Amino acid sequence: MDQLTGFQRDLLYVVAGMDRPSGQEILERIDEYIGQPVTHGRLYPNLDKLVERELIEKGQIDRRTNYYALTPKGRRELERRQEWIQRQVDVSTPRS
Repeated sequence: MDQLTGFQRDLLYVVAGMDRPSGQEILERIDEYIGQPVTHGRLYPNLDKLVERELIEKGQIDRRTNYYALTPKGRRELERRQEWIQRQVDVSTPRS
């Protein structure tokens, strides 16, 4: 997970929060989060990197549309990341 870019981590969270989204659905959600348009040339190579790292899987909905889904490895990595974030940002304990 630490080898991913921030954008790739954001994509992983988007895929995790949706039920087998298409690339277009991911694009709409990430555009909304970032607040500016993301090009296909940026989106799809980054999704492919996540597939290569076996964090998400890519399947076919129809001849023109693919879906993306979190793999068990991807879920473990996200859970590990969330635990790490929680330890870093424990707001109940003031830091000096």
